[in-house]
Amino acid sequence: MNNTNSYESPFCTRYASEEMQYIFSADKKFTTWRKLWVALARAEMKLGLPVTEAQVNQLEEHINDIDYDMAAEREKFVRHDVMAHVYTYGVVCPDAAGIIHLGATSCYVGDNTDIIIMRDALNVVHRKLINVIANLSEFAMKYKAMPCLAYTHLQPAQLTTIGKRATLWMNELLMDLNDLEFRIENLKLLGSKGTTGTQASFMELFEGDTAKIKELERMIANEMGFDSVVPVSGQTYSRKIDSQVLSVLSGIAQSASKFSNDMRILQSFKEMEEPRESKQIGSSAMAYKRNPMRCERITSLARYVMIDSLNPAFTAGTQWFERTLDDSANKRISVAEAFLGVDAILNIMMNVTDGLVVYPEVVRQRVMNELPFMATENIMMDAVKKGGNRQELHEKIREYSMTAGELVKVYGKENNLCELIINDPMFMITKEEMDAILKPESFTGRSEQQVEEFVAEYIQPILEANKDILGENFEMKN
Repeated sequence: MNNTNSYESPFCTRYASEEMQYIFSADKKFTTWRKLWVALARAEMKLGLPVTEAQVNQLEEHINDIDYDMAAEREKFVRHDVMAHVYTYGVVCPDAAGIIHLGATSCYVGDNTDIIIMRDALNVVHRKLINVIANLSEFAMKYKAMPCLAYTHLQPAQLTTIGKRATLWMNELLMDLNDLEFRIENLKLLGSKGTTGTQASFMELFEGDTAKIKELERMIANEMGFDSVVPVSGQTYSRKIDSQVLSVLSGIAQSASKFSNDMRILQSFKEMEEPRESKQIGSSAMAYKRNPMRCERITSLARYVMIDSLNPAFTAGTQWFERTLDDSANKRISVAEAFLGVDAILNIMMNVTDGLVVYPEVVRQRVMNELPFMATENIMMDAVKKGGNRQELHEKIREYSMTAGELVKVYGKENNLCELIINDPMFMITKEEMDAILKPESFTGRSEQQVEEFVAEYIQPILEANKDILGENFEMKN
């Protein structure tokens, strides 16, 4: 540990990837500021302002050599981070010092950088989310036909298959993916809007030439990898953009939490488990325990992200007129931590979904313990076909179900409902006929076909379109 006497964010020391941490690092932020200053100067030069190619080249040559100590000292003096970095940039680019930030306001670098950072972070989330979906798709197809108990109200209900349940997890992630791609595709740069969004300074620089001002924004957006800029703004881009982006991240957290909670319950049932290391310790006191530690971490982080997503909603709703600064401290924490949280969640989900363990014999045993109750309607219908009275049969099944239920719940015995029915001549059924009815595969409906159809129609096209990013995995380190 490098720092033991002051607070360090667990997102950095324990949870988020180095890749995502870099996106929200100071180096990424301030080199992006310089790239934006280069883009501004280049566009101004091409549009006829007194900026030379030599000045632009000098700025470009010094994008990465930032003297952070100098910037920090200058900020102490001027109490303004942007102007401190303008000064620092000018020191290493003396020929261009006079044209850095020409016509711009602080939000030109600050807000445009925030949008660029969110775009890059969203692309990382997109890649990891698709890999999670790919893992679940493979798992669903492998277990598409294996019957298991389904639950409503956390009580055993009609059977499903393990693969079909996995499609429920996938479908929610697919909804998140659709929202995520919409946000990425519709994310726009702020552009160069000026102090209150009127572009008055650029009207002065370009002597009222509106066409050149619009072309300036187009050129900057193009250089920074965007198709367009926001059509109108105050000094900042609308803080609703932060809220919309974090709403997508919250959605991913919600889906992840649903998955992890289901897995935690299934591990308690001993039907399925998350992967574990051979030397992993589940409890300091109870050596036999196999706790769902990874899924518990997903649940925990997801809860944080869901609550964190409220921050930009309140920030967006409390902005005053063309801008106010009560957004700054909040957004630099809430936006970064939401991305770091979702990054950590998806890392763990990649790990868990790549090594899910199924215990078929336990799954089958639990199915067979409940199947007699579920099969009673079929048994009753067969008896009616043989001449039995539906109402009388129904009453007998009700009585026997209560007797069998009491035997299981009160005395801890095996379910003897089928035996009671076989021994009652009213049902006219043999043990062989009963065994033929009690096939779990007959009670899963279209589960297997639904898995095949869902994967083929909805998942496979996505995986094919993104095949170059598949195969990513994550090894848990703590």
